[in-house]
Amino acid sequence: MSELRFNPISKEWVIIATDRAKRPRDFIKTKEKKILPEYKKECPFCPGNENQTPEETFRISDNTAWKVRSVFNLYGALSPQGGRVRTNDGLYRTMSGFGNHEVIIEHPKHNTTIPLMQDAEVADIIRTYKQRYSAIQQNRGIEAIIIFKNHGPNAGTSLEHPHSQLIATPIVSPQSRSRIEQAVNYFDVTGDCLFCQTLAEELKLKKRIVSESENFVSFMPYAGASPFQAWIFPRRHMASFDQINETEVIDLAKNLKCILSKLYYGLDNPDYNYTIRSIPVTEEGKEYFHWYLSIIPRISQPAGFELGSGMFINTSLPEESAEFLRQVKC
Repeated sequence: MSELRFNPISKEWVIIATDRAKRPRDFIKTKEKKILPEYKKECPFCPGNENQTPEETFRISDNTAWKVRSVFNLYGALSPQGGRVRTNDGLYRTMSGFGNHEVIIEHPKHNTTIPLMQDAEVADIIRTYKQRYSAIQQNRGIEAIIIFKNHGPNAGTSLEHPHSQLIATPIVSPQSRSRIEQAVNYFDVTGDCLFCQTLAEELKLKKRIVSESENFVSFMPYAGASPFQAWIFPRRHMASFDQINETEVIDLAKNLKCILSKLYYGLDNPDYNYTIRSIPVTEEGKEYFHWYLSIIPRISQPAGFELGSGMFINTSLPEESAEFLRQVKC
């Protein structure tokens, strides 16, 4: 019989469809291998085409060339120009499209991806995330900063060259606010951080742990909303992503590469999204929140029930998915 599981962090119920659950290998979707060149003349992110991108905001370079670049998005969803302006018209509310939208070009090579990079190269990506996060949070009117990566067409990517994005918004989204309220309620009742307690529980049970290191733990959530959803939690309590130190940057890079490598080799390079979930800019330092990184492989699609109810049906058992990935080398 299927069972419903409650996610204490998102305050969502998930249906774990055990009656029609698939074995982990059933989620491997063999797709035509596309051979990409190391350099593509018409790609604006390839070296030599820097004049084809908007203004650069940050770069990490060696003595000869850049290793990571951050640039404004050519078709940015939000713009740092003009400031935050609210307009009320009866029931309806409008706000100017103030914010920030940047693209982090992760590597000079057109045909690489994080599982194929060196640990040091992934660390440079994390360092760029932190630098941009720390710089943008100083801008007045910014409420939240979301760092995310879309890998593959089913995850929403439109350019092949390895990249991720950052969007800074003048509001806190309802989804983020709901998670914060849940964390606040738990802290008010228990005096403990909900995320720290979740991590402690997972470390005690060990059933859903995929990998762990001195500073981070990767695991499948108890009530994962989709097959092979994974979280990377820092062991040290930090509300904001930009509190991460250099040792943790290096360790996070290894953990991120490891779990993405397990997905790459274990599930034949599935499309995925990952997001860094951090506390809103104006609430930094609060004891009740704990930043983490969420990975969602796009090996199943929401359908009518999910869209109509807001509940998700997961046709995999998180415990079996974790056991499967533990066996895959990274």
